[in-house]
Amino acid sequence: MEGLEKAIRKMTEEMPSLDMREHESMREHCSFKVGGEVRAYIEPKDIWEMSKVFFYLHMCDVMPLVIGKGTNIIIPEEGLDICVVCTAGLSKLRMGETENTVYAEAGVSLARLAQFAQQNGLAGLEFASGIPGSVGGAVMMNAGAYGGEMKDVIDSVVMYYLTEQALCEVKGEDCGFDYRKSGFARVPCAITGAVFKLTPDDPEAIAARMRELNDKRRKSQPLDLPSAGSAFKRPVGGYAAALIDEAGLKGYTVGGAQVSEKHAGFVVNRGDASYDDIVELMDHVRRTVYEKSGITLEPEIKIYPKGMILYDDWKVRRQGIMDEMLDSAKAKMEQADSQK
Repeated sequence: MEGLEKAIRKMTEEMPSLDMREHESMREHCSFKVGGEVRAYIEPKDIWEMSKVFFYLHMCDVMPLVIGKGTNIIIPEEGLDICVVCTAGLSKLRMGETENTVYAEAGVSLARLAQFAQQNGLAGLEFASGIPGSVGGAVMMNAGAYGGEMKDVIDSVVMYYLTEQALCEVKGEDCGFDYRKSGFARVPCAITGAVFKLTPDDPEAIAARMRELNDKRRKSQPLDLPSAGSAFKRPVGGYAAALIDEAGLKGYTVGGAQVSEKHAGFVVNRGDASYDDIVELMDHVRRTVYEKSGITLEPEIKIYPKGMILYDDWKVRRQGIMDEMLDSAKAKMEQADSQK
């Protein structure tokens, strides 16, 4: 893609210290351990460096794919001609400016965030202590476990609005949170951080609840094999794992991909799974569950399609807006002339 090549050259010239890797395999950047090369993989060291990256991409009509710890995505082995921007370098974590709040940047792991809150006697993030993702991805998908969700504890979210190239803060109630999704997924943006509103409690009591939940997770989930967590969202009135189990699919295998024998809600990589293996397995699970129960399971994993190209059409949209303004002005002038 010509615009991406131009952006890469520009960033190479203007940002010599930038951690930018060309033709980078995504295999080691995704928890599923699956994925081919992307044209450029960038890991800015802070928000300001990231904003410069976004600016150069924007000026070259390139829309980046923004990821965190890569715990909920798979990329095809054929690779993609795209630019991936990883927020792992955004790692600031501190007490918030108001009472009982914590501020965490997008790259902070949920385990580190929960531990920080516990050490400061703040409860509410126990559910998140064992989720393998980071703050940015967790906010974007309203991650949750064991009855808790991000929406329950978020006071506000800071995002970088790619269309306008500006940082914005959005109050929690305006984030459009719903089950495993948020309004941010419909907006061209990158989550840069969030403020969490928590509840004072005894640190030891908080730690005990975290241990209990993590013990439960270790006993029930296949944490010894690469996966992307729950493969499907919970359907209305039921549980994906139960439906898959009832359909006789626990242990079902396609190539190196398998419906976990330990927890039917997980698809795991037995060691040599391919993108096609995972996609074929999940499609079979969805069709079989629908045939058995009439319920359609919705993937929770983000599966990026082969040949995907991300294009920022801001110049086209801007020209369209300008054309509309000119047409409106012309119509008003003609109307005024006709009334003379």
